[in-house]
Amino acid sequence: MHIKTLNRVQTIRETGSLSSFVQDAWHVVEPSTLYIGNWHIDAICEHLEAVSAGQIRNLVINMPPRHMKSLLVSVFWPCWEWTIHPQRRWIFASYAQSIANRDSVKCRRLIDSPWYQNLYGDIYQLTSDQNQKMRFDNDKTGCRLSTSVGGIGTGEGGDRVVVDDPHRVSDAESRANRTNTLEWWDETMSSRCNDPKTSARVIVMQRVHEKDLTGHVLHQGGYDHLCLPAEYEGSTKLTSIGWPDPRTKIGELICERRYGPGELAELKLRLGSRAASAQLQQRPSPAEGAIFKLKWFENTYADLPIFDRIATFWDTAVKANEDSDETACLTLGVTPAGDSYVLRLHHGKWETPDVAAFLVKEATRYKSRFGKTYHGDYVEDKVSGSTLLQYICRTNRELVVRPINVESDKISRAHGVTPLCEAGRVLLPNTEKKPETKQWVDDLLANITTFPAAANDDITDVFVYAIKWSMQPTPQPRPRSRRGGFV
Repeated sequence: MHIKTLNRVQTIRETGSLSSFVQDAWHVVEPSTLYIGNWHIDAICEHLEAVSAGQIRNLVINMPPRHMKSLLVSVFWPCWEWTIHPQRRWIFASYAQSIANRDSVKCRRLIDSPWYQNLYGDIYQLTSDQNQKMRFDNDKTGCRLSTSVGGIGTGEGGDRVVVDDPHRVSDAESRANRTNTLEWWDETMSSRCNDPKTSARVIVMQRVHEKDLTGHVLHQGGYDHLCLPAEYEGSTKLTSIGWPDPRTKIGELICERRYGPGELAELKLRLGSRAASAQLQQRPSPAEGAIFKLKWFENTYADLPIFDRIATFWDTAVKANEDSDETACLTLGVTPAGDSYVLRLHHGKWETPDVAAFLVKEATRYKSRFGKTYHGDYVEDKVSGSTLLQYICRTNRELVVRPINVESDKISRAHGVTPLCEAGRVLLPNTEKKPETKQWVDDLLANITTFPAAANDDITDVFVYAIKWSMQPTPQPRPRSRRGGFV
């Protein structure tokens, strides 16, 4: 055997470390790419080794894209562990079957390589009767199976159950898609462990939403969390093996030799603030706000101007129990120049009769104060909102209520009103001069600046409805009509 190969054999078998294996096997998997070692690679390897040794049973790894997460977890790690425990059975999943197959092929090519065979060919061999992209077995009963989110039929189990990027980034804002992924993990994938006492689960991903799979399992509990933000933010939490983030300076990068300040700035520009906060910093909502920025609402008012029109906007909840969404209503005044003044916000868990009574009370008050300037109430026309519209139209002929016909998605609607907000033309009360407004102003800002990552978005919904209405031409009053709403 060549001297260089002998030295490599000695190094790997003496240290037994996954990190050394990765460095030595790199030329096989990525022959045209320079290997750039870094502390974050060692950190991931240490935690994967702890999984292999039984020290960690459930592990979540969050890190930025393009920093070797898939190669480390889905390619190098199983090839390394099979040199020690070739009987282990692995299940790997990703949001797309093609992604899972890609890493399966890389893994198989590494095992079949002359380099690997020279070192470990005496330990096990792949079997010829089960050697495919989605699955291959070895002669020691070990196997590697790849699948996609939503896949895995009955009868398949693993000693290592791994999901690498369970969410497609473009689908992260879809509640239905996220729910499908979480249900698949809870009901199918996480139950595929062969031995509940020794098998392990590993999730590796970039954060995409507050309620993604990482957020879901961390809320459930029982997982070690290795979090590696692109830029150090000044705090770190020890994992169960006592690992701390070695960075000490705020803003220090995870791997400057790979992604320096210039490359990171360009990536932030392409991603946008919210996506950058989630995917790069592993913090799904930016501190300064997501779609809506806190600095956009620095213009405030103490006195009311002359309004061209005023209206109130409603998003009603189906029930008033603890687990339900809130009912929210927001009153907005628009000046002849087109500036929007947020006059009042109410929100809470109310039964439908209480909502109806409150609407009548508030609408009557505004109509008495502002006369024809008050253009009435707009109610989201779905479920309980539809019932409310029908009830008010039948029982109070003096009030004007119109439906909000919702067709576009929440994210698109929110982006559609940001120009007016960014221009500083949406004004909130000055809470120092009007201290009675502080609570609801704080509630409003807290909700809209964390949207769409906030747990509830009812306040943001009525805010967006109101601003969108203010950007449209002045509507003509249509008493008694449930038509004439806006989208």
